[in-house]
Amino acid sequence: MVGVPQWTDQGTNAKFVEDVWGVGVRAKVDEKDVVRRDELEECIKEIVMEGEKREEIMKNVAKWKKLAKEAIDEGGSSDNNIDEFVSYLMKY
Repeated sequence: MVGVPQWTDQGTNAKFVEDVWGVGVRAKVDEKDVVRRDELEECIKEIVMEGEKREEIMKNVAKWKKLAKEAIDEGGSSDNNIDEFVSYLMKY
Protein backbone atom coordinates (compact mmCIF):
# COMPACT_ATOMS: atom_id res chain seq x y z
CA MET A 1 0.00 0.00 0.00
CA VAL A 2 1.22 3.47 -0.82
CA GLY A 3 -0.03 6.17 1.52
CA VAL A 4 -0.62 9.62 0.06
CA PRO A 5 -2.27 11.55 2.88
CA GLN A 6 -3.98 14.83 1.98
CA TRP A 7 -6.00 15.91 5.04
CA THR A 8 -7.61 15.00 8.39
CA ASP A 9 -6.96 11.45 9.56
CA GLN A 10 -5.11 10.31 6.43
CA GLY A 11 -1.73 11.25 7.91
CA THR A 12 -2.44 8.99 10.87
CA ASN A 13 -3.58 6.20 8.55
CA ALA A 14 -0.39 6.51 6.48
CA LYS A 15 1.72 6.42 9.67
CA PHE A 16 0.03 3.21 10.75
CA VAL A 17 0.40 1.64 7.29
CA GLU A 18 4.13 2.34 7.22
CA ASP A 19 5.37 2.42 10.81
CA VAL A 20 2.93 0.37 12.89
CA TRP A 21 1.48 -2.33 10.65
CA GLY A 22 4.40 -2.36 8.20
CA VAL A 23 2.28 -3.05 5.13
CA GLY A 24 3.32 -0.15 2.91
CA VAL A 25 5.16 3.13 2.52
CA ARG A 26 4.26 6.79 2.65
CA ALA A 27 4.90 8.91 -0.44
CA LYS A 28 6.98 12.04 0.17
CA VAL A 29 5.71 15.41 -0.97
CA ASP A 30 7.78 18.10 -2.68
CA GLU A 31 8.19 21.71 -1.57
CA LYS A 32 4.68 22.48 -2.86
CA ASP A 33 3.14 19.58 -0.89
CA VAL A 34 2.58 17.59 -4.09
CA VAL A 35 3.47 13.94 -4.64
CA ARG A 36 5.26 13.79 -7.97
CA ARG A 37 5.07 10.98 -10.48
CA ASP A 38 8.66 9.86 -9.91
CA GLU A 39 8.08 9.63 -6.13
CA LEU A 40 4.96 7.52 -6.64
CA GLU A 41 6.86 5.32 -9.10
CA GLU A 42 9.63 4.77 -6.54
CA CYS A 43 7.11 3.87 -3.85
CA ILE A 44 5.44 1.32 -6.10
CA LYS A 45 8.79 -0.21 -7.03
CA GLU A 46 9.74 -0.37 -3.34
CA ILE A 47 6.74 -2.43 -2.33
CA VAL A 48 5.96 -4.44 -5.46
CA MET A 49 9.10 -5.13 -7.39
CA GLU A 50 12.56 -4.58 -6.07
CA GLY A 51 12.63 -2.61 -2.86
CA GLU A 52 14.45 -3.46 0.34
CA LYS A 53 11.21 -3.34 2.28
CA ARG A 54 9.30 -5.67 -0.05
CA GLU A 55 9.99 -8.92 1.84
CA GLU A 56 9.16 -7.41 5.23
CA ILE A 57 5.99 -5.82 3.85
CA MET A 58 4.84 -9.10 2.30
CA LYS A 59 5.49 -10.93 5.57
CA ASN A 60 3.44 -8.35 7.47
CA VAL A 61 0.63 -8.48 4.91
CA ALA A 62 0.40 -12.26 5.37
CA LYS A 63 0.38 -11.86 9.16
CA TRP A 64 -2.44 -9.28 9.14
CA LYS A 65 -4.41 -11.31 6.58
CA LYS A 66 -4.25 -14.36 8.85
CA LEU A 67 -5.31 -12.35 11.90
CA ALA A 68 -8.22 -10.77 10.01
CA LYS A 69 -9.41 -14.19 8.79
CA GLU A 70 -9.27 -15.58 12.32
CA ALA A 71 -11.30 -12.61 13.60
CA ILE A 72 -14.12 -13.09 11.09
CA ASP A 73 -14.22 -16.89 11.23
CA GLU A 74 -16.89 -18.53 13.36
CA GLY A 75 -15.96 -18.00 16.99
CA GLY A 76 -13.51 -15.21 16.15
CA SER A 77 -13.55 -11.83 17.87
CA SER A 78 -15.46 -10.03 15.10
CA ASP A 79 -17.92 -12.90 14.79
CA ASN A 80 -18.54 -12.85 18.55
CA ASN A 81 -18.84 -9.05 18.64
CA ILE A 82 -21.45 -8.93 15.89
CA ASP A 83 -23.45 -11.69 17.60
CA GLU A 84 -23.31 -9.75 20.86
CA PHE A 85 -24.37 -6.55 19.10
CA VAL A 86 -27.33 -8.22 17.36
CA SER A 87 -28.41 -9.80 20.67
CA TYR A 88 -28.32 -6.40 22.29
CA LEU A 89 -30.43 -4.89 19.51
CA MET A 90 -32.96 -7.73 19.72
CA LYS A 91 -33.68 -6.83 23.37
CA TYR A 92 -35.31 -3.57 22.30
